Amino acid sequence: MVVRPALPADAQELARLGERLWRETYTGLLPAGNLERHLAATFGPSQQEAELSHPECCTLALEEGGVLLGYALLRAGHPQADSTAVGLAGALEIARFYVDPSRHGTGAAQTLMAAVLAHAASTGRDGVWLQVWEQNLRGLRFYQKVGFTDAGAAAFRVGDQIERDRLLVKRL
Repeated sequence: MVVRPALPADAQELARLGERLWRETYTGLLPAGNLERHLAATFGPSQQEAELSHPECCTLALEEGGVLLGYALLRAGHPQADSTAVGLAGALEIARFYVDPSRHGTGAAQTLMAAVLAHAASTGRDGVWLQVWEQNLRGLRFYQKVGFTDAGAAAFRVGDQIERDRLLVKRL
């Protein structure tokens, strides 16, 4: 497995992977209309292209044999990225962190997270932060295992519904 910066040519594949993983994870847990609105607003190719070209975003792609298995979207300067709220002056937001379930338990997530943390450190960040749904127990366990701590609750909109997330931070 390798981690590399995502390229504009990856937009379509990132859109497909992100939508598929979200759909597999949340179908049946969220009202279908809210799920579809979220997917349309978040994972279209044009959204991926915009994020890939945005100067304050960095997308790292995890692949093996040329097949995209996961990715992380990192954001700086995003309106929601008030790093002072998490107790860090220059934290980088991990806005998305996705690994295909076929690679769970193989070290793929650790490989991607190591690349995320190395990128954050190389850009002078003092930490990273993210939000994870409070009912995503697998995600919460993973983030705790790699050194994130809970900094409180956060809201997350899915369609017209507000879900409760945990705000997690990791100092570098």
